[in-house]
Amino acid sequence: MIPDFVSDLRRAVGPDCLLWLPGVVAVVCDEHRRVLLQRRSAANLWTPLSGIVEPGEAPAAAAAREVEEETGVRVVVESLAAVTHSPPVTHANGDRAQYLELVFACRPAGAGQAAQVCDDESVEVGWFPLDALPPMSARMREIIATVEEDEPAAWFAPAP
Repeated sequence: MIPDFVSDLRRAVGPDCLLWLPGVVAVVCDEHRRVLLQRRSAANLWTPLSGIVEPGEAPAAAAAREVEEETGVRVVVESLAAVTHSPPVTHANGDRAQYLELVFACRPAGAGQAAQVCDDESVEVGWFPLDALPPMSARMREIIATVEEDEPAAWFAPAP
């Protein structure tokens, strides 16, 4: 779903303007060393849960909100694991964007929460063992590995 503030921006600048937007990526790992993933409707690719930070919203709160909205799983955000950025994206509707990504390490707020598809952003969601991930981009694997390493400080993407 496109947030209202992005729709307002699009009306003002049009779809060809590359928007730089704040985003969150929630890498949710459970006590069985499984990660919660979604197969996204737009690209049919498996990824961690992600979304756009709303104006005035704390990024960690946005990460928790996105996970619950998309899977029904309530999470605790434990730490900021990485700060990176996506490549430029052209969405199916023609809108162009690029995302500053705040990657958070998360855990379920309670044991045994079943994940389910809760909106039209996903065609499938599920828990996957870290050593048996479904097909996904190398970039998404790197993001998950960064969280799995559990470094005490956030990792920052190097300048090109």
